[in-house]
Amino acid sequence: MSNVFANVWKVQDLRKKVLYVLLILFVYRIGANIPLPGVNIQSWIILRTGFTGQTLIATITGGGFGTLFAMGIGPYITASIIMQLLTVAVPSLEQLKKEGETGNKKIEKITRYLGLVMAFFQSVGMIFAFNNAGLFLYPNMLTYSIAVISMVAGTMFVMWLGELITEKGIGNGISFMIFANILSGVPGGVMGLYHEARFGNIVTVIFVVALVILFIALIVFAVLVNAGERRIPVQNSKKMIGSGGAYQNSGGNTSYIPLKVNIAGVMSIIFALSLLQFPTLMQTVFQNNNTLNTVVDHLQITMPVGAILYVILIIAFTFFYTSFAINPTEMAENMKKNGGFIPGIRPGKPTSDYISKTVHRLSWIGAIFYVALAMIPVIFQWISGIEVGFGGTTLLIVTGVALEIVKNLESQLITRHYKGFLQ
Repeated sequence: MSNVFANVWKVQDLRKKVLYVLLILFVYRIGANIPLPGVNIQSWIILRTGFTGQTLIATITGGGFGTLFAMGIGPYITASIIMQLLTVAVPSLEQLKKEGETGNKKIEKITRYLGLVMAFFQSVGMIFAFNNAGLFLYPNMLTYSIAVISMVAGTMFVMWLGELITEKGIGNGISFMIFANILSGVPGGVMGLYHEARFGNIVTVIFVVALVILFIALIVFAVLVNAGERRIPVQNSKKMIGSGGAYQNSGGNTSYIPLKVNIAGVMSIIFALSLLQFPTLMQTVFQNNNTLNTVVDHLQITMPVGAILYVILIIAFTFFYTSFAINPTEMAENMKKNGGFIPGIRPGKPTSDYISKTVHRLSWIGAIFYVALAMIPVIFQWISGIEVGFGGTTLLIVTGVALEIVKNLESQLITRHYKGFLQ
């Protein structure tokens, strides 16, 4: 990995892209620390310093208590989940998806508008929470309206920054945003563990050391899961090509179809978290509803009910997202058209069934691995009583995005290497 970054720094074009991404992330982190207009600065500093209600999905999507980027990219992620569901239920959207790049651009445009609507409703809910916390200096409709407009504009600005990283940077902008959000919370988590070890007894120190070792093991395990793949061998049939009596054999080579252990990746975890934290969003509006407060308390991932539901949602969204990413019937048809076949499997429906069965097994393996990685730190917290500032879920996301960044950089290095060779 160090060699990749060293080589990237030597290429002027890639170096500019990396610096461009860092500049955008710097702007993003500044916006996440600018208070909303109309807030009482002293109250904002006190509330933000002592704010402990940050949920896991809030840590991932970004933002900050009472800031311009308070919602981060949360509304966009919610809109993406809704669009994924609608593409199954609405035939017109399903048809758009089949149109390829043109259809995907239209779906992305609809997702942005839906994200704008979600940002408005979520900002209104946050205004209730901020007002009840005594954050505003002059609590009136004008202040509330300006705050809502500011937060919605902040979210749209964050979405635009993500698109800039995608277009002019080195990869998926949304992934970079999530990556930056999680890393910004790592120093606080490390300091929390340091204080636990410094002011605790010998048992606490042992638990902290064990937790550090556990996180290192989880990182290694996460890298193995992300890099793991099942390769389905494909044999291409030989063809006779040529004319005028001069014929020669073509084809007959062996290739393979690489299928990742968890095709859904971290998206299944992000989708599960978004759905699990929806009652928390409703709580910001209906704070005096005792029933809702009880539901929210039990749906925390550190609680047994929330943990079980979290596990179920990860598994369900793994299979749901995989159904979008892999189309066994289309893969079998393309293989048949190109004269390819899986050794021992007949072309057509048997090939489709074989690929579908393989993907189904991989989805189970990947989902179980991801559930284990996400829940081991939670179980450790139950046993030790030490509150973990960052867990297996965030480690999975950071590891996955980091590997994605390295792969993107490697591919761009290879592209530029071949360009230089051809010239």
